[in-house]
Parts: sequence; structure tokens; C-alpha cells
Amino acid sequence: MAKYLHHVSGFFANREEADRAFSRLIEQALPRERLQIFGPDSAPPPPASKADSDEVLKDVIVDGAIGTAIGAGIGALGELALVAANVSLFVASPLVAPLMLMGWGASVGGLIGAAAGAAKKEGPLSALILDAISSGQVVLVAETQTEQETAIAREVIQAAVGGYNDINTA
Repeated sequence: MAKYLHHVSGFFANREEADRAFSRLIEQALPRERLQIFGPDSAPPPPASKADSDEVLKDVIVDGAIGTAIGAGIGALGELALVAANVSLFVASPLVAPLMLMGWGASVGGLIGAAAGAAKKEGPLSALILDAISSGQVVLVAETQTEQETAIAREVIQAAVGGYNDINTA
């Protein structure tokens, strides 16, 4: 069974509106511990990265290895497609050509994988919340675990501000 987890959020101009929506969600039987309000005065500071942290390096190595494996596989599939189509691009070196194709695919895959590993891995919800807080808004986030809870949160937040964001995090 797949885990169901959504974060339904609403962006409010002031804290009072967010508090009213928060109260309505509690009245609709959403657990208080899965509701959070973030504002300019209550925002936690963004986590600082440690100078001696190897997390990015580990991500680059793992993602680079995965990218290399995928690239080698794509290179091998490309060579098989050329062989199956009876295309003789490499007449002079029929034994070296497949290895060159796989190496080229592995190189491209490794480069893409390493770039993905170096990218900042932060969720879209946290970026939205930080942007809203920095512009003076208040954000109400409801973590929902069933479709019914998600529907309730959407309805209450939309009634309060006219819109909502729903991000599936399962």
C-alpha cells in the first residue's frame, strides 16, 4: 500500500486570518500536531551547512555513479540498436566501437548524475514557505494523511484565502 502524504498550504496576509483557518481545521478534526503556522516572527532560520560536511560530496559520488551506470546502459542499448538495424558506422573497428559508445554514454550519464548530486536538494514546499515569509506573509501548512483530510484542508484554506497549494510528498 502506497503511503499517502500531502502538504496543503495557504498564504495569508496577516496572522489573524491564518489563526481562524487553523481553528476551522481543528474543528474539522484535523490533528493539531499536523498543522503549522509560519510567519515572519516565527520562522526558523535556514539550516547552516557545516564547513566539514561531506553530504554534497557523497551526493555527487552516488548520483555520478548512478548516472554513469544509466549512461553505460543507454550506450549499450544504442549500440544494440545500431547492430539490430545493421548500421555499420564503425567499419574499421567493430570491436572497439561498442566500447566507445558505452564509454561515451557513461561519460554523459556521469556528468548529468554529478550535476544532479551537486544541485541543492531542497523541497519545493520549503522554498515556497521561505519566499512567502520573507515577503511578510503568514503560511498555514496542513499535513494530511488521507484523501478526506486533504479535501477538508483544501476547502477550508480555499474558503479563507481563495486558493491553496497541495504538494504530494509521499
